[in-house]
Amino acid sequence: MSHNTPLSPRPLHHLSDVQRRVLTTRQLRQHGVTASVAAERSRAGGPWQQILPGVHLLHPGPATSEERLLAALLYTASRGQGADGSVPGGGEPHGEAMITGLAALALHHFSSAPPLASLDRIDVLVPRTRRLRATGFVRFVRAGTLPGPQYVAGVPTAPVARALADAVARLTDAVLVRRLLTESVRHGHCEATAVVAELNSARLLSRPHVVDAVDALLAEGRAIAEGRLYDMIRGHHLPEPLWNVELRLPGGPALGGVDAYWRDQAVAVEIDTRAARQDEEVWRGGFGRKREHLERLGITVVRVTPKKLRETPEEQAAVVRTALIAAADRDPASYVVVLPR
Repeated sequence: MSHNTPLSPRPLHHLSDVQRRVLTTRQLRQHGVTASVAAERSRAGGPWQQILPGVHLLHPGPATSEERLLAALLYTASRGQGADGSVPGGGEPHGEAMITGLAALALHHFSSAPPLASLDRIDVLVPRTRRLRATGFVRFVRAGTLPGPQYVAGVPTAPVARALADAVARLTDAVLVRRLLTESVRHGHCEATAVVAELNSARLLSRPHVVDAVDALLAEGRAIAEGRLYDMIRGHHLPEPLWNVELRLPGGPALGGVDAYWRDQAVAVEIDTRAARQDEEVWRGGFGRKREHLERLGITVVRVTPKKLRETPEEQAAVVRTALIAAADRDPASYVVVLPR
């Protein structure tokens, strides 16, 4: 607040520095500043400025990235206030709204995303039922069901996979789309399957440049998952398997490839990189049928996901070790031919 601000009936010490610099007309009224006074001080050349309708920046000069983010959220919340000042979304000061798109990816520290200060628009994710119009630098993305926000530097932010889908929906730069998608898995922000599921939900997989980027994303995700599988097996002192092989019946058809195979114990490990959109029918038609066929031959198949390899490698190693130990108590498996894949 400037030195000309009237004494406030409500102290400001509970607000952060940025929250003291960006306030709505209603918030100013609660602190003793009438709407007419706020409007007067926000005139051209005045000490304040109206950065968005009903949202004031309490200093002259350009807004910082933090101030623009807060202003976008305050504007969104203020448009849905009831007569009592409440906003949709319960007790959260910004309601259900959260930052998404490129701005969210910048908050998540994506090196391939443009910096916040360079963005002309800040995308805000809101429920589909909200009647809101884009204005200034605020643009709205609507969803039937909102994900739970992640708080990055105190800002409610869409999870990476959702933010990526919202960003890709507005991007035509194939190179940037590819960089954003591959960075999401390369730097451990999320799993490839989560990204593909969001892109599919947003009906973006029909765009050729998105399909190309997804192919690169899945290849990147599989390579990372394979590396984690190697680290898990060696880091937990499991016997060395045959890596990345194809199993066949002698003189018969191929049974399918597996990522690791212990011939003496007839135990196979397979990384499941199915996208979340693939339902149980697809599972039965592909992964499930192969697994059932192998198990009928006496081969134990341990299925691991990239997420489990990243988050719980010790548990996955214990599952594999148990399968190897249990092999001694099983009937011998059928003989299969093992070939490099």
